Amino acid sequence: MPLDSAIHPALPTDHPLTTRDASRSTAESPLVTAYRGGTPSRTPVWFMRQAGRSLPEYRAVREGIGMLESCLKPELAAEITLQPVRRHDVDAAIFFSDIVIPLKLAGVDVDIVPGVGPVLGSAVRTAEDVAALPQLTDEALEPIREAVRLTVAELGSTPLIGFAGAPFTVAAYMVEGRPSRDHLGPRTMMHSDPEAWGALAAWAADAAGRFLRAQIEAGASAGQLFDSWAGSLSVADYVRHVQPHSARALGHVRDLARAHGVPLVHFGTGTSELLPAMRDAGASVMGVDYRLPLGEAHRRLAAAPGPDGRGAVPLQGNIDPALLAAPWDVLEAHVREVVEAGREAPGHVVNLGHGVPPTTDPDVLTRVVELVHSLRP
Repeated sequence: MPLDSAIHPALPTDHPLTTRDASRSTAESPLVTAYRGGTPSRTPVWFMRQAGRSLPEYRAVREGIGMLESCLKPELAAEITLQPVRRHDVDAAIFFSDIVIPLKLAGVDVDIVPGVGPVLGSAVRTAEDVAALPQLTDEALEPIREAVRLTVAELGSTPLIGFAGAPFTVAAYMVEGRPSRDHLGPRTMMHSDPEAWGALAAWAADAAGRFLRAQIEAGASAGQLFDSWAGSLSVADYVRHVQPHSARALGHVRDLARAHGVPLVHFGTGTSELLPAMRDAGASVMGVDYRLPLGEAHRRLAAAPGPDGRGAVPLQGNIDPALLAAPWDVLEAHVREVVEAGREAPGHVVNLGHGVPPTTDPDVLTRVVELVHSLRP
């Protein structure tokens, strides 16, 4: 179940969101201001997968070191997280890790196979398989906390965003045992054995929630829940079989969001039809992929207020990653359109509509940041 805030303390006084040290405070940073629906001092921008294969300095420090090993070396994870901030002057760092790290720390047999992705030693497909899963302990998350502490110590007033994989995406990998194109396994399981699916999704939700909370308590100023594969679901299946578990994951940090204004972002790919339902899982900011114009995303959210009365929320997105390799005049026009469309929402953080392609020229990203910063908030 979500952690009890009476047992687990709120943010410490030296946390970047609560500190009175102006050189380390992120509370009035452009990113947090926009996430909270305010007017920032400059238009904030960061990129999903900005810490990664597009950077030669990343490839250099990762040479000969496996992906999961890199994530669990605090000094290395911190260095990789910081690299794009130094190079691009983005308005946030995104914690370098992987969505299957909570599985690894819990003791699940999983690895990242080059050219394939996450592969489990054995798939999780029955109630017995779920019951045999080990639980992620608070102590196992210490390497994550240490990496966050090291990162935040170097970031100053630039916020760190923590992240976790959403329960559906993580559970989909667990059911299939490896990446899948159509996610038939989990989609079938939620109908053929809904109790086993519910138990697995709850396990994934608690692992994600604990992972995310560890990052925020250690110094992250915001959190993002990634649901890479939710776009394969119908609205009905999402609402019935997935939304409660995403809400459970975010429930682990909801007390921090309420008490300290920690922004919680929910992002998925191919999820244009799911935006209101994803918002209603508990996010305060919605990430929008490149398939839907930001203006239309805003209108859909505003027209469908949730049970708590919320409709429109700040948005994040949504430059098409494919255009990073287009001629500059084409990319520039597109970036300007995205920034202009984002003004319809209560707040806007510029990002890609998915992650940075590994073949991207880093100088193009730097130039995009300079352009975004030149445009009025």
